[in-house]
Amino acid sequence: MRPVRPKRGTAQEVQAAQKLGRSRGGLSSKLHLLCEGRCRPLSLALSAGQVHDSDEATIGAVLDGVRVPRPGGTGRPRKRPRRVLGDKGYSYKKCRRLLRQRGIASMIPERKDQREQRRNKGKAGGRPCHFDKAQYQRRNTVERTFLRLKQQRRVATRYDKLGASYQAWATLASIRLWLK
Repeated sequence: MRPVRPKRGTAQEVQAAQKLGRSRGGLSSKLHLLCEGRCRPLSLALSAGQVHDSDEATIGAVLDGVRVPRPGGTGRPRKRPRRVLGDKGYSYKKCRRLLRQRGIASMIPERKDQREQRRNKGKAGGRPCHFDKAQYQRRNTVERTFLRLKQQRRVATRYDKLGASYQAWATLASIRLWLK
């Protein structure tokens, strides 16, 4: 007797499961990254290309992946960074709320339309978000980490068909950065 093959699902379901998204250039994926000050990744997550940066599930996955051992190896590992420096793609209320609930300070610049909306509402617009330009300049470590990760050809060009294998190669590239 022949084993029964499971149903495959629609093309959209398969693409969503493999973290592939449609864009003008075809299928694409996004790699979300949390790194430390010396350009070494702490956590990364994969999302489909058309999914917005401020997706709570993706941000939560990146934050949940952080695990920094304490000096000396005693005690619970740190699971929460002190501060998150994000770009304007993460400048949404739900991102800021998620970070605030976890007790993480955020340094994310406001988008131009958010500033205009707050000005138009007058006193009801609320107060502006705290932003320190000198501190935000340290965000270049994230960009440099991405450049170092993309030196690995398999990370720079996603030839992997499965999202899990692509994320595994990105994790392997991250480990290689830690070993240098």
